[in-house]
Amino acid sequence: MASIRRKDSDRLLGMEIPDLPPDLRFARMPHTQEAANFAFEAKRAAMGPHIIRHWAWDEEFQRDRHLRNFDEKPFFQIIHAEHPVGTLSFQMKEDHFRLGEFYLFPALQGKGLGSAILCHCLALADELALPTRLEHLHWNPARALNERYGFIEIGHSDIHRFMERPVPPRSS
Repeated sequence: MASIRRKDSDRLLGMEIPDLPPDLRFARMPHTQEAANFAFEAKRAAMGPHIIRHWAWDEEFQRDRHLRNFDEKPFFQIIHAEHPVGTLSFQMKEDHFRLGEFYLFPALQGKGLGSAILCHCLALADELALPTRLEHLHWNPARALNERYGFIEIGHSDIHRFMERPVPPRSS
């Protein structure tokens, strides 16, 4: 697991996520149409089947919302064994980390890859003694994963749960 020190936090403020050996990399996505399209396809593949169980898939709405998020957040392409397999947004704020847009293509879901990536990001936050926050749709199947790794609900809206994973106590 990559280790960081508070003085190294500029790396995260600059939006770099250290590699996760042996075969995971996180490449900052440029603000290009090609990158935005890849990120949208990852979202559609990962969340589309769940969204259409509750609402119709509105292509224009989903693409517009995605492009706003893509412009506002740092996106990373998740690369596993030199193959792009999904996306992630991970951002250091003043008093917490923000995790979002975490989508793996369905063929790689349920094989431990998402857990490994989540643990990696949480370890980075823990080293700086910062909690990690996220939000997800009420019925998102990732809820169980988030709760398994210590996220607790800190609020909600009609469609989203807002969750935080506090910094675990340091062992003596």
